[in-house]
Amino acid sequence: LELLLGKGFDFFTGVPDSTFKALFREIESRPEIGYVPAVSENVALGVATGAWLGGRRPVVIMQNSGLALAVNALASLLTIYRIPALLVVGWRGHDGSDSPEHKVTGAATLPLLNALGIAYHVPHTNTIEESLASAMQSLDTQRMPAAMVFRPGVLA
Repeated sequence: LELLLGKGFDFFTGVPDSTFKALFREIESRPEIGYVPAVSENVALGVATGAWLGGRRPVVIMQNSGLALAVNALASLLTIYRIPALLVVGWRGHDGSDSPEHKVTGAATLPLLNALGIAYHVPHTNTIEESLASAMQSLDTQRMPAAMVFRPGVLA
């Protein structure tokens, strides 16, 4: 959270996910951050778009199953109108060792981002800052959404 705030991100929305339990706990404990919880990822992307249009730098936090749900909003709003929101995505099922629905979504996560033309980064614990810098370059130079896709356990 401090890294994101230090890089100028000033608006947070999303759908709670256990991968980011500590991040959500921190965001929710600091009302000055102005976190807006969303009932679905589509709603979160709409809220983030409004925040960006209002001059904010948004972060949308979601699980990869929510990324699959949000394809229409990503394809017909954020990519078409070049809304540079940072997507922080929890990657359940990345290694095929999760429940059946997460295995399918896990295998589809990176190909889905590729199909949408969204740049993504898969950081390790020691490359989070470097991955964020690369994502920010995509946000700033291409004015497109960019994703950081986190395997469970990468964020403590």
